[in-house]
Amino acid sequence: MKTAGKIAGAAVVLCGAGLAAFWLLTLPEKLGAEEAAALDTGDAARGERVFYAAGCASCHARPKAEGDAALQLAGGVELKTPFGTFVAPNISSDPADGIGAWSAEDFGNAVLKGVSPDGEHYYPAFPYTSYARMEIGDVADLYAFIKTLPPVQGKAANHQLGFPYNIRRGLGLWKRLYMSSEAVIALDDAAPEPVKRGRYLVEGPGHCGECHTPRDAIGGSDKSRWLAGAVAAEGEGKVPNITPGEGGIGDWSESDIAYMLETGFLPDFDSVGGTMAAVQRNMAKLPAEDRAAIAAYLKAVPPHPNGY
Repeated sequence: MKTAGKIAGAAVVLCGAGLAAFWLLTLPEKLGAEEAAALDTGDAARGERVFYAAGCASCHARPKAEGDAALQLAGGVELKTPFGTFVAPNISSDPADGIGAWSAEDFGNAVLKGVSPDGEHYYPAFPYTSYARMEIGDVADLYAFIKTLPPVQGKAANHQLGFPYNIRRGLGLWKRLYMSSEAVIALDDAAPEPVKRGRYLVEGPGHCGECHTPRDAIGGSDKSRWLAGAVAAEGEGKVPNITPGEGGIGDWSESDIAYMLETGFLPDFDSVGGTMAAVQRNMAKLPAEDRAAIAAYLKAVPPHPNGY
């Protein structure tokens, strides 16, 4: 009996140690004081450019909203995935149902760290794994711009997730595996400035890798096949390879890419469709030099065969 008691006691101690380790390893990480202070210096005029680069309206406007209605960020777009259905929240300036009561620091923690004002992890359907590479000044500008948009009443529906995906705390471990502020593609210091700017736009606010890069069984991006194309998050259809590799856009010129981002027309005179149509409409609102920079970067990334 004494031996059994010792074994039981050891099991309790080990279980407790495991729970304590889990708790510590999954703690939400927030911005430091210096970064948080920098978020109060945003400029709304500059933030409009960041807003379109980041594609905020694509998910947070009401489904199929166009024109001025696309600036009413009521949420409601559903993303149906093998993990469950994620619903984009209201991020309008409404203080009760949107983010109107958030501080700049709250906003920065959400975008750069994937952490809510209540200290919970956000699900990575919100592409903070890409936004983590954004410059703090751009996040400050984006916050300033969103505050100028109209408040919209009404909360979006809750996510529909089963066990174990409804346990947010576990995302702390997932973030340790897949979240980084480091660039995906290393560039020499001597790389042309348009390529560097394009890397920032594609890997950061543009979050192109979230759709165009294959994912593993627990939803993490396979960066060894960066932008190689993937099965769509909803599990149906394919997102194209946008590297210069086989099956990709190797035969597109930089001007072909920039023109597609501006007009939606492909080199073969077809046009983009599906969710890419909304992305293209956002890209069309950027300065021409940003579209050219994206094109320069996409021609410079390592080639990969199709990733799906």
